[in-house]
Amino acid sequence: ADQSFARIEVSAETGEALDELILRLRQQGAEVVERANAQVARAPVDGVFPRDFYVTTNQQTFVRLEGKEIEVRPAMINSAIALDRKRGTARAVKFFDVNKGDEIVIGHQGVRVVPVQRATTYTDLFQFINTTVDADEPKSAIIRGIGDELRRARGAKGRIAIVAGPAIVRTGAGQHLVRLIEAGYVDRLFAGNLFAAYDVERALFGTSLGTNPDLAVARGGHENHLRAINTIREAGGISQAVHQKILTGGILHACVRHDVDIVLTGGIRDEGPIPGVTTDVIEAQKVMRTKLADVTHVILLATVQHSLAVASMLAPDVKTVCVDIDPPAVERAIEHQPLQSIGLVTDVEPFLRELAGCLTESRVRD
Repeated sequence: ADQSFARIEVSAETGEALDELILRLRQQGAEVVERANAQVARAPVDGVFPRDFYVTTNQQTFVRLEGKEIEVRPAMINSAIALDRKRGTARAVKFFDVNKGDEIVIGHQGVRVVPVQRATTYTDLFQFINTTVDADEPKSAIIRGIGDELRRARGAKGRIAIVAGPAIVRTGAGQHLVRLIEAGYVDRLFAGNLFAAYDVERALFGTSLGTNPDLAVARGGHENHLRAINTIREAGGISQAVHQKILTGGILHACVRHDVDIVLTGGIRDEGPIPGVTTDVIEAQKVMRTKLADVTHVILLATVQHSLAVASMLAPDVKTVCVDIDPPAVERAIEHQPLQSIGLVTDVEPFLRELAGCLTESRVRD
């Protein structure tokens, strides 16, 4: 279909209201007709932006400096824009990245946002669905469509990331995720220390938080959580435990065996932690952003906070699937990718079982 063009005059009762209106319009791809250089101010101290600093979205953004447009790298939401005139660069920065005297873009003048283009056809599953599928709606066709998309991604050398919550282990869905890993549909696994502890406990003792898959409390099972962590710490880490044949099953075992990059971060309630977990929050953000830089597809599975953290770091063209039993959790996770996301309100176990079935069966046919 042909692209349309319109020139619209906007007004507001106050300057502040007009700025807010222009910001919202820019985020949707509208441009101010009169183009001027960006306005800048220097950071007053380390870790503090000047007042009225421009707040980025995750859309492709350009800054006009001395008559020339510079792309802001990386495309990162909820950041400021720091300019380096000598290098001719513009970068998105967080509070912990800014130093006293850095030139920071203020206001909206000279900033251009290029949003992801909406599809003009409905052949793309993510463009066609582009919403949350409620718990009482059929999902099999959508899950098959997601499977087809992952097959295309793998064939095109795309990068697929899984963001995994502890419920995967507790519901018995771990075996299905292992099948996806073994079939080559997972390149990176993002999870917390708790997920790792659950997975190791299930692999070593057959329990998670002291209960077995039949939800029966195992004798002495309340100790298993800590004993599992201690075992991995004694071995020196997850990879070492696998190579020493201490850890012989589970999701993390499959990741090590199939060269899946494991990215683990910690929380304030963590026991241990397991070696390899990044416990510093700022450092964890940096590691996660680096590991997400080349990801093309992300599946967020039953972990609200981790899903929100990852979703806020994604480029706007990353195709995202969120699966959670809680509708508000799904809605919050996919709002960062309004044109490239699917949300499924369902339990993670049947979703992974059906997805693994689609992909492993197709692998056999291939």
